[in-house]
Amino acid sequence: MAPEPAQQNRPSARGRSPERRRAILDAADVVIQRDGPDASMSVIAAEAGISKPILYRHFGDKSGLYRALARRHVDPLIDRVRAELHGGTPLRTRARATVGAYLGMIRGNLNLYRFLMDRATSEDPRTRGDLGMMVRRLGEELAATLVAERFITDPLRAQIAAHAVVGMVQAAGEWWLEHPEADADTVIGEVAGVVVGAIAGSGD
Repeated sequence: MAPEPAQQNRPSARGRSPERRRAILDAADVVIQRDGPDASMSVIAAEAGISKPILYRHFGDKSGLYRALARRHVDPLIDRVRAELHGGTPLRTRARATVGAYLGMIRGNLNLYRFLMDRATSEDPRTRGDLGMMVRRLGEELAATLVAERFITDPLRAQIAAHAVVGMVQAAGEWWLEHPEADADTVIGEVAGVVVGAIAGSGD
């Protein structure tokens, strides 16, 4: 009788494998990019070739899927922004590269951005908290960089300037999404210029 429980456990273990989770997230990406922030869980499950209950079995519930999608897409963006931030180039060059990386991502993935930032954060406090924490960490890292490179020597002032800059870039990105007629180079250049001005104006 011992082998029977093992056989019963195998389908569940296969069903929750990392490969299956990735396949479901791939399907979610396809549906969200096509249908926008109103993409339904049923359609995502159908795209993955499974039922909605099986989808929830992989992620616990809808909010689990939201958080997995946020980690999948926001973590690489933060890594890219971080790499540009520590690039060792002049401040203006780094500001333009960092702002360009962020604005380019949200402009190129509008439906995904709206799904995560509008729908997921409004429906799930944990997703909202996760995304908020990622943004705060980026602000903390920028503040540390400003102090380490002596752009701003006072740690408190560096914190204020860094978080203000991060919030400003986010707000500028939201504005750009509502004004797609604005040229990318112009928007990125202007935002980068404001970032440099804010940092330089906060220096000692």
